[in-house]
Amino acid sequence: MFWQREATSLRQQLHILQETHRQLMGEELSRLSAEDLENLDNQLEMGLRGVRKRKEQLLINEIQELNQKGSLIHQENMELYRKINIMHQENIELHKKVYAPTGETDPNRNSVIPHGFNITKEENALILLGLHQQHQHGEDLQLGAPKLGFQAK
Repeated sequence: MFWQREATSLRQQLHILQETHRQLMGEELSRLSAEDLENLDNQLEMGLRGVRKRKEQLLINEIQELNQKGSLIHQENMELYRKINIMHQENIELHKKVYAPTGETDPNRNSVIPHGFNITKEENALILLGLHQQHQHGEDLQLGAPKLGFQAK
């Protein structure tokens, strides 16, 4: 007997919940009075306010996080610029030390090719580069990587 009443009560609650759900979804509104429609409108409005508030909070949190990341990236960028400037100054100082004894003080006179050779315009600087292959005793040649020789005169 108790379980029958409980089952009946649960069926009624389910029916009410299904009807309310349909009304919230905009279905079966023709049976509602103006007052019921006003209450439904207020419920929907309150629900929308909650959704919008939650959405706004999520967006605010995301904006704050992105601003923090942007600030960290900016600080890192400034540190890298500072390091580049220090390296540039050291490079200028080294360039002055290298070319000061020869009388060349213009850092733009000789260009340094990245991963290449320094091009000089001095006539006294004769540099001979040559390829040497190693030979075995006898008639057989040993093939291998040639050795670069450097001779300054």
